[in-house]
Amino acid sequence: MSGLLIQIVNIAFSVLIWMVIIRCLLSFIPHNPYQSIIRFVYEVTEPIMAPFRRLVPMLGGLDLSPIVVVLALEVVRWAVIRVILMIFRF
Repeated sequence: MSGLLIQIVNIAFSVLIWMVIIRCLLSFIPHNPYQSIIRFVYEVTEPIMAPFRRLVPMLGGLDLSPIVVVLALEVVRWAVIRVILMIFRF
């Protein structure tokens, strides 16, 4: 049971991290922000990215907050998996 739950957590965090990466790549190419898939990426990632954008200062016009977001998501993934393992250990 814990193995399946850990796989689900890993997939969910991987998808979220890839969406953050896709959002970053979109900033380098012209795109239509009203296109449904692109709008979905923005709507899912904005609640996560906005607080980090306020905390992490821009460095020479470069937004480093996505890097911090990915690192934070990895830390949260690790913590969630540890909690799952502790719960199912008993």
